[in-house]
Amino acid sequence: MRIFFTILLACCVFLAQAQPQKLLVLGDSLSAGYGMTQQQGWVHLLQQQQKSWQLINASISGETTAGGLARLPELLKTHQPDAVLIELGGNDGLRGFPIVQLEKNLSAIITLVKQQQATPILMQIRIPPNYGPRYNQLFVDLYPALAEKHQALYWPFFMDEIATKPELMLGDGIHPNEKAQPIIRDFMLPLLLKL
Repeated sequence: MRIFFTILLACCVFLAQAQPQKLLVLGDSLSAGYGMTQQQGWVHLLQQQQKSWQLINASISGETTAGGLARLPELLKTHQPDAVLIELGGNDGLRGFPIVQLEKNLSAIITLVKQQQATPILMQIRIPPNYGPRYNQLFVDLYPALAEKHQALYWPFFMDEIATKPELMLGDGIHPNEKAQPIIRDFMLPLLLKL
């Protein structure tokens, strides 16, 4: 009888280890695959590239930090992720929202993620320099400061090498096109595998 329970326990441990961990992607149009199908977007391509993580794409085009914060409790309850990638803030910046509001929302998102015993990952976001150097600098500096304050993982922006290449961007100059998606996937893969 003892041998039976030992084997049963070993099987349960093996199955638990074999289950891929869940990464919830809480983002905006850059992760939602704006202008293309979900299958063409980097999140889907990254899922096909590796099996150690199950990617749940909860990104919505036009999403702000306030919108992400409002949706997050239900997403955490439904999916119970092991980690959450926070790719938000671009739309706040494009609308000129106050930095203090951005900080408040992102802090609340990170706190909610940690309360669910999940790992928060804050991605650096950049915006066009339309709002002047002061606003832009405050915006950019906020992300590493928040990551340090909350002891969250901090990942670089996947658009840094893409946004300067017109051939990888849609006509609006803001969103990556289909050609850029495999490049974003390849950028994200080593970061994901380090988790």
